[in-house]
Formats: sequence, C-alpha cells, structure tokens
Amino acid sequence: MGRTAKKHARGKKTLLVLAALAAVFAGPVARAGALDNGDLYIPTEEITEIATFYPLDVDGTSMEIFAVRAPDGTIRTAFNTCQICYNSGRGYYKQEGSVFVCQNCGNRFRTSDIELVRGGCNPVPITSQYKTTDEKGVTIGRDFLLKAKVIFGNWKR
Repeated sequence: MGRTAKKHARGKKTLLVLAALAAVFAGPVARAGALDNGDLYIPTEEITEIATFYPLDVDGTSMEIFAVRAPDGTIRTAFNTCQICYNSGRGYYKQEGSVFVCQNCGNRFRTSDIELVRGGCNPVPITSQYKTTDEKGVTIGRDFLLKAKVIFGNWKR
C-alpha cells in the first residue's frame, strides 16, 4: 500500500472513531412516530437511563424533545432547550452520565430532577398535563408542540 493510500485509510479510521465517540457522548437520536393528527409518540421500549433525543419539525421550526428513564424508574420528558438560556442559541443539553449539561452556561442538571424542577437553568419540562403516558408509550399533543415553537427560535444557531 502506498503512502497516500495509508493516509487515506488512517483518515477513514479516524472518522469512524470520531463518529462512534460522538454517538456515545451525544446519546441516541431517534425518530419518534408522529400520529395522523400531528401528535408525537415515543414507545416506552426506547426509553432508558441514556436519553434518546427526538428531533422534530413543527410547522417549519426545528425542535427536539428527549425522553429518559430516571433512577426511580419513571419516564421523564423535556424539550431539549433551557428555560433561561434558550434564546442564546446554545441553550440545549447533552447528557454526561446521570446529568445533563447546558451547552450555554454549563449548568449541570440531574436526571432525577428532569420534569420536576422548574424556573432556572434546566430543560423545559413536559409534565403530565401535556402528555399521555401508558405502558406502551408517551404521546405529546400537537397543540402543545405548536405553543413551544417560540422557545426554539434561535435553537442551535
């Protein structure tokens, strides 16, 4: 194998390693099934202690929701944007072990607090009044998603 071919092969291996690391640290990204009426449906079998992120396009606005299983076994859901930092464009979270870290200010937020704690630098909760949960899955209504578009105006820009 010539020098150029070896460099090319090394480059491919490096890209594969970087892609694998990105997948590990970013958490799984999945496509949740949208129902006919535009509601979002997340099967409970996909929800583990490692958050799964669900990118959405709601009437032209890019949004993201994540679902995670808390240490007590309950399912927690939130918009992947921060109640304080959302307008910065970097007010979104990445999971590091059992905490979520705001990419704008660095605040660390425990998985066990998702959906329970509000009013600070934390993921915007999707509480039981805005979703339906049963043994098969979680459904979040289209009307609620439409109302949340405003907090994603500058998201990840």
